[in-house]
Amino acid sequence: MKMRWILLAAGAAGVTGCSQGTENQASAAANAVSNAASAKKHPTYCFFAEGTTKGWKASRDTKGNVVVKGTATLEDRRYKASLGDPEIAGTAASLWLTMPVNDTGMGARDNSWDLSATVPDSAAVESVKVMCGKKTLADLPLKK
Repeated sequence: MKMRWILLAAGAAGVTGCSQGTENQASAAANAVSNAASAKKHPTYCFFAEGTTKGWKASRDTKGNVVVKGTATLEDRRYKASLGDPEIAGTAASLWLTMPVNDTGMGARDNSWDLSATVPDSAAVESVKVMCGKKTLADLPLKK
């Protein structure tokens, strides 16, 4: 009978010891995923042909935030043109032109999408870059 209790206690101690290592590994894995998610990823390839984007302009709205406008043409109506989340670094802001799935249920007139994006909290921004993959489509200075 004593032997059973000794084996049971030894087994419980072994399981407890193993779970501590697993928790540390799980915590390290969760931290790695969190750090990877916090690093912003941008498209590295541009699906827009040369000459299919035009009219890029940057201005300020009534609150002082930067507003970027332009047009992009896509022949494939399964997709739409869109401006991704802006990124601010000092006095410069960047936006990436993307091509997500067209969830509007219809295509754009002449396959040209009118784009507009507001960069929040951008009163200190002096210039904006519109990017497509690694290519700069427009470098827009802002008037003070």
